[in-house]
Amino acid sequence: MLDLQRLRALHAVSVHGSVGAAASALGYTPSAISQQIAKLERETRTVLLEREGRGVKLTEEARQLAATAHELMAVLERAETELEQRRGVPAGLLTVAAFASAARGLLPAALADLAGRYPALDVRLTEVDPHLSVDLVAKGAVDLVVAHDWDIAPLPAPAGVEQAVIGDDLCDLLVPAGHPLAGRDAVRREELGGERWVSQPPGRVCHDWLVRTMRSAGFEPEIVHRADENPTLVALVAAGLGVAVIPRLGRGALPGGVVAVGLDPMPRRRLYALWRGGSSRRPAIVATVDALRAQGRVCLVR
Repeated sequence: MLDLQRLRALHAVSVHGSVGAAASALGYTPSAISQQIAKLERETRTVLLEREGRGVKLTEEARQLAATAHELMAVLERAETELEQRRGVPAGLLTVAAFASAARGLLPAALADLAGRYPALDVRLTEVDPHLSVDLVAKGAVDLVVAHDWDIAPLPAPAGVEQAVIGDDLCDLLVPAGHPLAGRDAVRREELGGERWVSQPPGRVCHDWLVRTMRSAGFEPEIVHRADENPTLVALVAAGLGVAVIPRLGRGALPGGVVAVGLDPMPRRRLYALWRGGSSRRPAIVATVDALRAQGRVCLVR
């Protein structure tokens, strides 16, 4: 009889691409994941992982076994949903993935609310880049994700994944104090030619939005500094090194030396909760989505 926990470990490696990432997602050490897979190899008398450079890759047999693990996990998910429905109370483990500013600005209050109302519900949060999270929920690596999209990049909708709008997050132009635009109530995008920009790296939705939007306004933005995290971008603006478009969610109070100016039209990103259709009736999913939307009404513009 194959051990489900070992199959889950193999499935996590197949989804996340490495033993370390799988360990982080499941809340184990990389050594524990490696041990689980080594035991599974002995049980199946099959090589499942092969060295590839500094990492590993799944063998063809491992990919087939991971697909079977995915099917078994879906069956278990349906059984857990039915049992939880009969009890009528959110309970059990619920894994949630969210992008950084939602994990900072939206999830803490929502999770605290859930913990206070449903002590039998164990919600565990992982911070994940938004371009990865939708695929994770579709593949069963997490139960629910909080993701976002912009007007230039609609959120993908994989088959079998359902979603609910949490709310809209407005974005401001941040400029150094003393900048010629610092005293303005609003600025049109066409007025921003010649500015030096700080931005997230290429491939991130915020970076792509900036480049496409400024090009449509008639110029190529000069991006002089790149950083992954919004607090770093804010610090660069505070140092007078450029301007940036930063969402409000999770931004916190602006430091001295930074002024928020409205953009006309105002950029916004839409936040969503996404989960697999097979768990739609699970009380834990319903309660968590409700808590996220309630918190969205507090901290987001709808």
